[in-house]
Amino acid sequence: MAQFDAAELITQREQVSNRIRADLLKRAQEFNIALEDVSITHMTFGREFTRAVEQKQIAQQDAERARFIVEKAEQERQANVIRAEGEAESAETISRAVDKAGDGLIFIRRIEAAKEIAQTLANNPNVTYLPGGRGNEGGIGGGGGTGSNILLGLRT
Repeated sequence: MAQFDAAELITQREQVSNRIRADLLKRAQEFNIALEDVSITHMTFGREFTRAVEQKQIAQQDAERARFIVEKAEQERQANVIRAEGEAESAETISRAVDKAGDGLIFIRRIEAAKEIAQTLANNPNVTYLPGGRGNEGGIGGGGGTGSNILLGLRT
């Protein structure tokens, strides 16, 4: 009667080898045979068993990959929640500051945004700025007394 199944021969090779060694040494002593060493050097299995073991390993790897993807998605979800909480806290802080100090902060942010836009346009060689007049010169956009400023997109 077999003491080990095929899976145990693969997964517990060292233990199986030790057990076989002990059994062979005990049996050989009964016949006054001294064994120095016993080694399992080669084991073969049927094609179906080998294929089943490979498929099991592939399934385990797929399961690990899926578990990793789920863990990554959970971490991303937690990061999004933390980011959203931070943004909400920031908006609340800005709202309290506006309530307390007026809309000066919003005005400063508008100026900063306008400066950034102006800098981007100034660095673009295909955009030209044409300032409008201040009086009733009848120039571009004229007539109203306030004058208009124009940005031209030049293509080469």
